[in-house]
Formats: sequence, C-alpha cells, structure tokens
Amino acid sequence: MRKKGQLHDEAMMRECLNLARKGAGSVSPNPLVGAIIEKNGRVLGRGFHARFGGSHAEVSAFRAARSSTAGATLYVNLEPCNYYGKTPPCTDLIISSGITRVVVGMRDPNPRISGRGIAQLRRSGIAVETGVLQTECERMNEFFSKYMATGMPFVTMKISQTVDGRIARTRGERIGITGSASSKFVHTLRSRYDAVLVGAGTVKSDNPLLTVRDVAGRNPIRVVVDGNLSTRPQSRIYQTAHAGTILYTSSSSARRYPSRIASFRKKGVLVIPLRADRHGYVPMQRIMSSLGSLSFASVLVEGGADLFQRCLSAKIADKISLLIAPKIFGRGLPGFEHASLGQLQNISISELDGDVLLEGYLH
Repeated sequence: MRKKGQLHDEAMMRECLNLARKGAGSVSPNPLVGAIIEKNGRVLGRGFHARFGGSHAEVSAFRAARSSTAGATLYVNLEPCNYYGKTPPCTDLIISSGITRVVVGMRDPNPRISGRGIAQLRRSGIAVETGVLQTECERMNEFFSKYMATGMPFVTMKISQTVDGRIARTRGERIGITGSASSKFVHTLRSRYDAVLVGAGTVKSDNPLLTVRDVAGRNPIRVVVDGNLSTRPQSRIYQTAHAGTILYTSSSSARRYPSRIASFRKKGVLVIPLRADRHGYVPMQRIMSSLGSLSFASVLVEGGADLFQRCLSAKIADKISLLIAPKIFGRGLPGFEHASLGQLQNISISELDGDVLLEGYLH
C-alpha cells in the first residue's frame, strides 16, 4: 500500500504534467515541463515551459513565488538542467533558492544532462526523489525522448477507416469517413506535432490544406512526399506555402524538371531533393533523417495508403492513431494491404461521438 506522502507526491506530479501540457505545440524540440514549489502544504509558485527559447518551468515557478522558498519542495516532471544553453542552469537556481527537496518524474534523456542535474542537487545536500509517475512523464515527452536518443522525429500515423478497414471506396476518391468529433480530434492532434506529412496521391485526390481549424493551436509545417513531382503547384497546400510547406522529391526528378522546382520555390515552398532507391522512391528513413536535421521532433503522417505502407515497411512509425467509423464499405481501398502492422502495445480505446479511437505503439 502506498503511503500518504507518496500519494501526495503523485498528486503534485499530475499537476506538473497538467501545467506542462500548456506548452504543447510551442516548445519543440524542447520538452514539455511543468514545475510547482510547495512549502508546508501551500503552493508558493507554479510554472511551465511556454515557448522554445523561453524560461524553463523551474524559473517560471520561482518567479511566481511570493514568499521565501527556503525549506520548500520543488516538483518537476523532468530532471532540472545543469548546463548553460539558451538559459542558465536550473540546478544553480534551485540550490541558491534554499529548496531542500526535489521530486523528479523522469531523468532527462539528453546525454548532456541525464543524471547530472540530479547528482549536482544531491551533492549540494538536497534530497531528491526520482521516478514519481515515471511512465506518465515519459509518455508526456515521448517526442523529445526519441529525438534526443536518435536525432529522428517521433512518427505517428493517423488513419481514418471503416469497420472493414477501408480508407476510401476507390483510389483517388475524396470522402469523409469519420464524424465531426473525430475531425476536431485530428485538428487538435495536428496542433501538437511539428509537421504533418502526406504523399502525392493525397494532395492530388483531397487537395488538403492540412492546417489547424476549429480548435486553438498553431499550424504544423506541411510536408509532401512527391518523388516524381506529379503534384500541381496550384494545389492548396502550395498556394498557402506561407503557412510552411516542404516538398521532398527525388534528385533525378529535380534535375529533370527544373522549371517545376522553380515554380514551387517561387510560391515559398522549401524543395528538398533526396536520392531515391532502386524502385524510384525517396526512402522514408532519409526523409525522417532530413526532418530531424531541421529540428523536427515529431511528425504526423496523414496518408495515403501507399505512404502508410512505406512507413510500416521502413519501420519508422512509432505510434498509430486509428479512427474507426461505424460503416462498412464491403469493397474499397485498405489502409494496410501489403505491409504488416504487427502487434500494437499499450493500447487505449475511446469513443468520439460514435467513432472509435484506438491508439497504440509499434515499439
């Protein structure tokens, strides 16, 4: 049975996680962090990391404190940093503040910090508790953790389908499968990712904007994979390139169609040619490596079927968000025709006004 003190620490850590979520969509590739300073059962200050390059959560919490923090406890979901980056080390501030206890959700996966911030606090005589709600804290910063470990973005595939696994009746058809609640969920999802990625087929059949609408949040960068340069510069995703659009194509197509490349770039599209494989496809691993080098820590893949299969075959997908509508087409285009999905782990299932949302991890 967990003790009263442990239950209190967990409750405070949940508050830190709720604070941290406020930075979603604004801090990447930095982590989501919330911090609370408490003394004698009274919260002195709360803070969260609100924007990339801005104050860390701990600094914001200390600024919010209206009385002495000497002898207080600091709760934070991620290990405090101990080096000069865009801001000074949080560990120095914590030590000088008179804090006597720090409760940490998870170690920082950044190799420059991992364990060193905790060690510095302990050397200064501060009691440090670690691993409080560790699983929840790690889930909160799964984008950051993968990016720190691999230099590659965390990849989620968002798929909308019928009960019988169809994402359209025919190839190239534009059709709404799920309802309005699912649509709102998708727009919320987009706002949390650095980039949303689609294939050329989706651009040609759906002519999507891929911006965030109906919910508050910032637009992700739109990314199109078009190895043959078959999409039209007049497509809405290119006409609105001011919202941020990247086009990946093959090096051979870029050499073959210089005028098309020029027309895309004239609209403000960032065109990145990459070497194709022997089948003429731009490998997904190369695309993700490129996005990682551009500081994208998360990518939401929204279609179509060919791109889903390429992501699975390349083993670059980390998570599936599967929206299932209570419809049966009988015949149509399957989302997974030639690639094995494998066994999903840590599955969650919820209902969105009649649709079913199933989410799970591939690794």
